[in-house]
Amino acid sequence: MRVFIVTAFPTLLEGPLTESIIKRARDHDIVEIKIFDLRDFSRNKHRQVDDYPYGGGPGMVLKPEPFFRAVEHIRVQEGLSSPRVIMLTPQGRQYSQQEAKVLAEEQEIIFLCGHYKGFDERIRENIVTDEISIGDFILTGGELAAMVVIDSVVRLLPGAIGDLDSARSDSFENGMLDCPYYTRPEEYRGLKVPDVLLSGHHGEIDTWRKAKALERTVARRADLLDKETNL
Repeated sequence: MRVFIVTAFPTLLEGPLTESIIKRARDHDIVEIKIFDLRDFSRNKHRQVDDYPYGGGPGMVLKPEPFFRAVEHIRVQEGLSSPRVIMLTPQGRQYSQQEAKVLAEEQEIIFLCGHYKGFDERIRENIVTDEISIGDFILTGGELAAMVVIDSVVRLLPGAIGDLDSARSDSFENGMLDCPYYTRPEEYRGLKVPDVLLSGHHGEIDTWRKAKALERTVARRADLLDKETNL
């Protein structure tokens, strides 16, 4: 997979992209990630990428020219055929694990990170293929949202994580939240691990975990069960 990020604040992304699973995936050529500074595509001597909105009102709006130039530059320089161009915006469709699985099948993705009041509408209408929101709240910019999406996708790529079975049992993978887990010590401050997990009976353990997963989902996210029922 090849991932390209267009942002006016590239240093916000440097740390997360050089740690943990993403770092390992990059080191093993499972994913290629490149960051492009939006200001490099401004022809204003002050490297300006935003301006006041037509019609008045508070705030600043990201200009179309830098984004058009950035996406065109990436397509040509990187030899891309048909990349998904994803705008991170609270107006986008709600992101989910199922969406992560779909994106994990892609070969080329370009992320556009917003700021201020948002994007000039011509960006959305002409160069964007997908609009994604990671939740009903507002961030100062799209960089953190892009990192959330990238992290959730990269971990699904073959070879990115050591134990694929572990990922397949995560919350949302089977339409429910995951079950509780315990590790050593067996007892801590009088708090004991459930006996069934120490029994060695894998069938009983599996039944217990499924029951606990269902119990937790009903208590915390019953809407997930409603979605499964309506499929």
